[in-house]
Amino acid sequence: MSDANNSDNAQSHANNSDTVAALPACFLDLTPFSGWALETWRERYEKRLASTMDEMQAFYDAMMPRLPQILEHCDSFALHDLPGDTRNLLLMVFALGEASFPVEAWRQPRVPDSGSADLELVREPRL
Repeated sequence: MSDANNSDNAQSHANNSDTVAALPACFLDLTPFSGWALETWRERYEKRLASTMDEMQAFYDAMMPRLPQILEHCDSFALHDLPGDTRNLLLMVFALGEASFPVEAWRQPRVPDSGSADLELVREPRL
């Protein structure tokens, strides 16, 4: 698929969000997906459940090829000294982990055959 088609696809399938998170200049092409830069696991989980498969697939397709570059960029900073735009990028990597199982295996936002089951995270580390 050409870059123009990828960009159109990203624009049409990115989740709508009132907030656009700042990203490093070399990753501005991921801006349509910056609504996935969510602070907590619960927010990312709820975003997954509220997203369509097309939205998650577009996010996955945009992020996965860039993952090595993203991780290299994030690794160039100390974890607790990340600039805000890089921190947003790392939060998007966390969200990619949340979206990957639905895209790669389940083909649906919820865990198959889980009914109305829900997950509860008691404590999570902060960046």
